[in-house]
Amino acid sequence: MNVLMFTNTFTPHVGGVARSVSELAHQLRQAGDSVLIVAPEFEGMPSQEDGVVRIPALQNFGGSDFSVPIPLTTNLSDIIEDFQPDIVHSHHPFLLGDSALRAASSTETPVIFTYHTRYELYGHYVAQDSDLLKRLAQSLSIGYCDLCDGVIAPSDSIERFLRAHSVKTEIATIPTGVDTAVFCNGVGAHTRQIFSIPTKAPLVGHVGRLAPEKNLGFLAASLALFLNQNAEAHVLIVGDGPSRSHMLEIFRSVNVDDRVRFSGVLQGPALVDAYASMDVFAFTSCSETQGLVLAEAMAASVPVVALDAPGVREMVRDRINGRLLSATAEETEFASAVAGQFSCNIEARKQQQEVARQTAARFSISSTTDQMRSFYNKIESGHKHTEYKHDNLWTWSKRAVSNELDIIGNIAHAASNALFSPPAKSDEQQ
Repeated sequence: MNVLMFTNTFTPHVGGVARSVSELAHQLRQAGDSVLIVAPEFEGMPSQEDGVVRIPALQNFGGSDFSVPIPLTTNLSDIIEDFQPDIVHSHHPFLLGDSALRAASSTETPVIFTYHTRYELYGHYVAQDSDLLKRLAQSLSIGYCDLCDGVIAPSDSIERFLRAHSVKTEIATIPTGVDTAVFCNGVGAHTRQIFSIPTKAPLVGHVGRLAPEKNLGFLAASLALFLNQNAEAHVLIVGDGPSRSHMLEIFRSVNVDDRVRFSGVLQGPALVDAYASMDVFAFTSCSETQGLVLAEAMAASVPVVALDAPGVREMVRDRINGRLLSATAEETEFASAVAGQFSCNIEARKQQQEVARQTAARFSISSTTDQMRSFYNKIESGHKHTEYKHDNLWTWSKRAVSNELDIIGNIAHAASNALFSPPAKSDEQQ
C-alpha cells in the first residue's frame, strides 16, 4: 500500500507527534508499504531524506519550538501523482491538514486523520490564550474529522471526546506504539554516572517537551516540595523547551536546584538509559491525547505518578502501576504521592513494576502497526474510487471546487461556533 502522510511536525523536532509519525512510517516500510511524508522544514533537518518532501516554514512560531509550514509555496501535485497514494494520512487539521484534503480529493483517495492533539489547550502560543481562540481551535479540529473518511483516536478518552462532540466519521482507537523491547534494556547506572546522581539516591524523573501546555509549573513546584522533605532524593528532567527556565527558577527559589539535573533532549540508548535510572516517573500534563512517555517509562518498569486526564487514565491505575491523582490535586498531594512510592515495601514495589511492564506491552509497536494497517485497508476498500486520471477538466474542477467549499465551510462553521457558542466543557464535565 502507498501511504501519503501530511504532518506539521516531524524530525528532528522532538515531540510526541513527530516521533509517532516517524515510527509509524518506519514500521509501515518494514511491513512492505511505501510511505511518502510531507512535512515542514525544521532547523537541523538532514540534507538528504528518503521518502520525505519538505515544505518551507516559519521557524520558532510564537516563541515555541514548532515550525509553521507555508503550504502554498510548493506545488506537490506532480510528486503526489507519481506516488499514486492508496491512503492519505493527515496528522493535523490545520495548514498541511488542508493540503492533505486537497491531495486526497485530486487523487480520489480516502483520507484518514489522527487526532493527536487537543488544540484548544495550546492557545497560549497565539492571541494571549483567549477563550475565543480555544473554541475556534476545537471546532475546526472537530469539523475536520467529518471531512475525512476515517479518524484515529489515540486513546479511549479521545474517542469519547470525539463522540461527545458528534463526530460522524468512523473512529478507530489505535494508540501510538512503543518498541517495548528497547526500553526493557536500559542501564540506569550510565545516566546516574553522567549526571553525578548517587547510585542509591531516590530518583524521580520526567521526560517530555518543556512547554507551558505540559503543566510544568505544577510539576516543578510539587517536586521542589518533595526534594525539601527528602534530603537524599534527586530529580532528572529529560527534554528542553521554553518552560525550562521557569522550572529552574522554582527549584532555585527553595534551594533544591543542586539536586535537579536537566539533561536536555536525549534520544536512542541515552534516553533508554535515562528511563532505567529512574525510580518513579512524574507526569502532570493534562493536555495529552495519549502520553507516549508513560508507555516508555512503564516499559522500563518505572511506576508513574500522574494527574487524571485523557490519555493518562487509560495507562495509570491508581496503586496498581503507580498513582493517579485527581486533576485538581494540590502540589502537596502530588509531592506526598511521589514520596509514598519510596515508602512501599519491596514486594509491593516489584508488583507495581511488573504491572507497569504488562501495561506497556499493550502498546507494543507491532500490535499498533497491525491495527493501523487493518484500518487503512478497511477504509481503502470501502472507498468509492473513480478513474480520476481520465476525468475531463469540468469533472476535475467540480470536485476541486466542492473540496474547497468543504474546507471553507468548516472554517465558517468553526468561526460561528467560536463567536456564539458557550465555553467548552472541561474534561471533568464530559
